[in-house]
Amino acid sequence: MLDIRFVRENPDAVRENIKKKYQEQKLPLVDRALELDRAYRAALTEADGLRAERNKLSKQIGVLMGQAKKDPSKKEEAEAMKAQVKANADRMAELEKQEDAYSAELHAVMLQIPNIIDPSVPLGPDDSANVELQRFGEPAVPDFPIPYHTEIMASFNGVDMDAAGRVSGNGFYYLMGDIARLHSAVLAYARDFMIGKGFTYCIPPFMIHGNVVEGVMSQTDMDAMMYKIEGEDLYLIGTSEHSMIGKFIDQIIPEASLPQTLTSYSPCFRKEKGAHGIEERGVYRIHQFEKQEMIVVCKPEDSMAWYEKLWRYSVELFRSMEIPVRQLECCSGDLADLKVKSCDIEAWSPRQQKYFEVCSCSNLGDAQARRLKMRVKGEDGKMYLPHTLNNTVVAPPRMLIAFLENHLQADGSVTIPAVLQPYMGGKTVLTPNK
Repeated sequence: MLDIRFVRENPDAVRENIKKKYQEQKLPLVDRALELDRAYRAALTEADGLRAERNKLSKQIGVLMGQAKKDPSKKEEAEAMKAQVKANADRMAELEKQEDAYSAELHAVMLQIPNIIDPSVPLGPDDSANVELQRFGEPAVPDFPIPYHTEIMASFNGVDMDAAGRVSGNGFYYLMGDIARLHSAVLAYARDFMIGKGFTYCIPPFMIHGNVVEGVMSQTDMDAMMYKIEGEDLYLIGTSEHSMIGKFIDQIIPEASLPQTLTSYSPCFRKEKGAHGIEERGVYRIHQFEKQEMIVVCKPEDSMAWYEKLWRYSVELFRSMEIPVRQLECCSGDLADLKVKSCDIEAWSPRQQKYFEVCSCSNLGDAQARRLKMRVKGEDGKMYLPHTLNNTVVAPPRMLIAFLENHLQADGSVTIPAVLQPYMGGKTVLTPNK
């Protein structure tokens, strides 16, 4: 969410940013925000004037009532002033209702105006205009056919989609045996990898209040993603970033404690509305999964340096597991409204012979901090808004698709890279059951 003062002083820049994000339908929001801001400030100014007049008249009434003992005419003058004070009070009550109404609508409008994107973001209407920046590792295609990922898992008796469908419906799964162990091994390795980078490990709440949801994501994203607990002000998290950033709601953070660097484990729950195509069946796009996340709360001047660090951590992690990846920069039309800059780390799929997303790294500037009323107290005593960033460390079971395809051998076995072997009981290879 932008600062209304910025919108007031730079309306053309805000409009241009909306155009860059290919959201022309939101252009009227700028004029509406300015209109509501003017009305709110006018009501506030009038109310402040009436309060000052009330205080002045109250003092005069006191003086006149004291003089009325000697001069009865003073009482009539005082009564007239009392009537004026009463009229002013009625008008102030009306103005306060107007202030509340203008403020609430202005807040709702401001939530819809997208954040100012970084000048380095490539322009484009949708993900088809995203830009590949660099590749890490050599993508290879073996000389034997690679089955669909659920078929690979099934060869180890490692997945049961049918039973999950009976129990929970589409978009759920049972992982079993070595595949379930591999799933947990990847999460444990990712946890220790981030701890090794100096991040503090955290297990957060898996449900959050509605005001936290509003603080960390746009209304559009919330409607598309979040599951609401019926009858309660609680939502199941779609990613632990939500509760991790929410941890700082309404808090004043000492500047000396920055940067806050946290890595968190959680299950994640997502509606995943809409049809997604044949390549997203199986365990690619599901309603429940587990993830290791990283978040940073830092000084504004440090956020771009942290952005570079975070996505590079993802590359390092996947390369340590011998999976080729690439960095794909998100264009303006593919950026969520709160994001200043974002990129995806995509893993190589030998079966599809293309890359697919496994991590998403984002710099959100001060948008979440403003929404959540997070502040930093500087050494000079002045308050300012920190910047927030997030990135996926690893999100199995989707990540398992890339892992299984890149480590599958011609005989159906799957090799285990050295970094995961301690988490797999020393196993170097998984042998299929059938």
